[in-house]
Amino acid sequence: MKIETKALHSGYKPENGGPGTIPIVQSTTYRFDSCDHVAALFDKPTEYMYSRFANPTCDAVEKKIADMEGGVGCMLTSSGQAASLLSVLNLCSAGDSFIASSSIYGGTINLFGFTLKKLGIECIWVDVDASYEEICKAIKPNTKCIFGETLANPALTVFDFDVWVKAAHDNNLPIIVDNTFATPILCRPIEWGVDIVVHSTTKYMDGHAVQGGGCIVDSGNFDWEKAYKATGKFADMVEPDESYHGLRYVGDFGKAAYIVKARTQLMRDFGCYPAAQSAFYLNLGLETLPVRMPRYCENARKVAEFFKSSDKIAKVIYPGLPGDKYYERAQKYLPDGTCGVISISIKGGRQAAVRFMDALKLAIDEVHVADIRTCVLHPASATHRQLTDEQLVAAGIDGGMVRFSCGLENVEDILEDVKRGLAAI
Repeated sequence: MKIETKALHSGYKPENGGPGTIPIVQSTTYRFDSCDHVAALFDKPTEYMYSRFANPTCDAVEKKIADMEGGVGCMLTSSGQAASLLSVLNLCSAGDSFIASSSIYGGTINLFGFTLKKLGIECIWVDVDASYEEICKAIKPNTKCIFGETLANPALTVFDFDVWVKAAHDNNLPIIVDNTFATPILCRPIEWGVDIVVHSTTKYMDGHAVQGGGCIVDSGNFDWEKAYKATGKFADMVEPDESYHGLRYVGDFGKAAYIVKARTQLMRDFGCYPAAQSAFYLNLGLETLPVRMPRYCENARKVAEFFKSSDKIAKVIYPGLPGDKYYERAQKYLPDGTCGVISISIKGGRQAAVRFMDALKLAIDEVHVADIRTCVLHPASATHRQLTDEQLVAAGIDGGMVRFSCGLENVEDILEDVKRGLAAI
């Protein structure tokens, strides 16, 4: 099936006379006919047994997302931050390190650079435009993985998959990519060699600002056993898991080893699993995602062109716009569009940016992005407020930057609102 069809039909197949849409299974528990049946699930989890691990409604949505991204399995989480956290913790423990592109979401920078540091895990920051040699040089003997973002939020840098994937795989490391802004409609990182994909489903996948969520997708392509033999790393993927009765993830689950380990170890212990109702809402968003993404891109391109023509704008960052630093790279990896988010830098700095935002009437000033409604945010004083000046520069952010997320309104109405905002500067 093509991806538009997968968005509607993957993950759930109604039985004869059954409900036509994914049913909401609002239950925390599942009943079994014998003690031995339950005991067997604690040796090898192959069925539903408790809502902290899995749920039929969530399972159907997980299967749909895995199919859309081209992976062997998916695990929903309660937020995008939880997905990023678990994706790394599934590989790293105290004393380990991992590499991350310095141009990623501010909340993830804080998570990796501060919170994980407290847990004894070092994040090594590398410039998003680093060469193959520079990335390889940053890798330490204790480095377990590499993390990047397809389209960075809000710097809108474009990740060079070819360079980063080669550096990772040449060093027997898996690579994780946050694909939130692109969604599988505009880019499928697994097709470029990425091993693990994460999303904040709160954004475009949901699209309607009704519930938070995240997910981790396993490509099933990374050879854990080969990497273990070559480096001694990833023993917990190959050797028996004493916390789960000697389960061997690669031996017992093959290509799905990573995602099964994430569920049986980390979801068991952290419990950040979404409710069935949340998964149901997410599915509604997924069903229209292939229709919505082209409209976001079309609106954003027209608005970006208008910003480019204004003498009050110091800089327009939109990879879908000819002349943008990442235009050529975007044409390679995201030929169908680069989402609906534009970053602009307004002349006059922070004060001018605030005047512009406060004058808007249609665009909503809110801590959100990638909504069906146009919204704006001042990253330096909101999502990236916790970063140092040096980190802000590394993330491509200045005081005059405004993140402008185009919605699905008529583009002429969005442009009238932009004119109103610029007139207030």
